Amino acid sequence: MADAFPFELVSPEKQLVSGEATQVVVPGAEGQFTVLANHAPFLSTLKPGILEVTMADGGTDRIFVRGGFADANPGGLTLLAEEAQRVEDMDMGALDQSIQDAREDVTDAKDDSAKTAAETKLAQLEEVKAAL
Repeated sequence: MADAFPFELVSPEKQLVSGEATQVVVPGAEGQFTVLANHAPFLSTLKPGILEVTMADGGTDRIFVRGGFADANPGGLTLLAEEAQRVEDMDMGALDQSIQDAREDVTDAKDDSAKTAAETKLAQLEEVKAAL
């Protein structure tokens, strides 16, 4: 059995997960990374994506996260997310609407920086939908 480590996922609304995990796959801003027990100290911002958690009891969870950061160290992993919800609880209609709104933001952008920001958001939302 793999070693377990403390894992917490907190969003502004609530603490979503608090327990012992054996593996967490995190959508980091620079790419996806996996945290195991005794991870070297590491701090990363999050990009919108799917967090894949394997708990010490064998249970698994897929959680959508958007924004925030991950703090991994030998003592465990803490994720503070701007938004987090279990994939099975997601409203796919709302995700589709967010994608449509982002497409409109790209079209309506007044300057290059606004257009780049809107294109990034759209790409991230489409990546999340593809992962689901």
